[in-house]
Amino acid sequence: MRRLALILALASIALTLTATASMSASAKKDKVNRKTVYGAIAWHRETSSIGYSYDLPTARQANVNALENCGHARCEIVISITNGCAALASGRNSHAAKKGNTRNEAETLALKACGKDCQPIAWACTR
Repeated sequence: MRRLALILALASIALTLTATASMSASAKKDKVNRKTVYGAIAWHRETSSIGYSYDLPTARQANVNALENCGHARCEIVISITNGCAALASGRNSHAAKKGNTRNEAETLALKACGKDCQPIAWACTR
């Protein structure tokens, strides 16, 4: 009886280890297959010029593209993103740029950081 219980316990452990290894291999495969993409938001406060980029293969390309799309020589990158979302909020006396997993999350965080009189003015998401 003890021997049977030991065999069943070992079989259970073996099945658990096999399932865990299988899930681990699957998670690694998903991670390898997931493409890293970049984006950015550029802004010039005085002229309200905004540029953004998304789904580019490098952070540098994302920043350059956002600056080119901004349309003013003095635009600056206010936030860069990797596989996610970002939003920029601005008001009379302040501004804030924040990242989030979704557009809604990024906008909510930017508005909260910016203050009462702020409105979302730009967002970008990669995926």
